[in-house]
Amino acid sequence: MTFGRKPTGQPGEWFYCIKHGKVEEGPDCPAKDRLGPYASREEAAHALETAAERNQEWRDDPRWNDDGPKG
Repeated sequence: MTFGRKPTGQPGEWFYCIKHGKVEEGPDCPAKDRLGPYASREEAAHALETAAERNQEWRDDPRWNDDGPKG
């Protein structure tokens, strides 16, 4: 169900739409379907890799891991 809200963003802000698997400027898709904003098209194109790297860093951080450091 849509409530008539348009996606927010501005020209020059780049997003990665996980629903469509594409980079967009502006954005075109709703916030629930995108990552960003990013400063450049190139950064947005690597959004999934960036998210995976950050997730791994958080998993390995003992401050966020109840089991303590790995290794």
